[in-house]
Amino acid sequence: MYRSKVDLNCDMGEGFGHWTYGDAPDEDLMKVVTSANVATGFHAGDPNIMHSVAGMAAEHGIGLGAHPGYGDLQGFGRRTIGASPAELVNDIVYQVGAMREFGRLHDIELQHVKPHGALYMTAAADEELSRLLIEALQKTGPGLFIYCMHISKTCRIAQEMGQPLIREFYADRDYDNSGSIVFARKVRRFDPQELAEKCLRACTDGKVKTVEGDEIEIEFESICFHSDTAGALDIGKAVRGALIDNGVTIVRPGAA
Repeated sequence: MYRSKVDLNCDMGEGFGHWTYGDAPDEDLMKVVTSANVATGFHAGDPNIMHSVAGMAAEHGIGLGAHPGYGDLQGFGRRTIGASPAELVNDIVYQVGAMREFGRLHDIELQHVKPHGALYMTAAADEELSRLLIEALQKTGPGLFIYCMHISKTCRIAQEMGQPLIREFYADRDYDNSGSIVFARKVRRFDPQELAEKCLRACTDGKVKTVEGDEIEIEFESICFHSDTAGALDIGKAVRGALIDNGVTIVRPGAA
């Protein structure tokens, strides 16, 4: 088996004020995942939601992550904003600091940072942004994991600079032949069992089929699915069940 132990992460806290967003309640998703990426107010989320989700993570023993995004509430952080790398890193530091403090209110340490949506994809391709981000983390959170794709510049620079990292495999995103996910603003409805089989094959063989019809090798320590994908809870349960049934341990990074 290529990978007998894996983290299962999901984006959470993606409402705002009276508005809720996502296909399943965060409380239910917490029973499925081992790590939570919590929206930090720029693409979604607000102080009350961040406080609540941090408390849920503490209660369930889930790895708490900051999920900073572009300042794009209207577009849910899936539109690129033409700001400088330095400005974007300042935005990220601001959001990570807020999430860390809400974690401390619940006696839970921040585990990781994972940029959201279009910002994640921008950093993956932008060496200057990735380097500035990792330099900032080296000063503000040298023990924090950075979640990223294995083919990304973020991954390469984190490895080069010694920042802890977790490479991701995406259950509910397609891949192209470069090894990158195919970015989507609107995602189709998936068959949960089909995604479970995709994730199991990634764990057993280290491979995934691309949109071009080829098979490529993939490297990862965590599997991600999104709370706003239709049928998210069923997807999470199907993936978790298939992996456990086939001898794959679901565990957050750094846990025994």
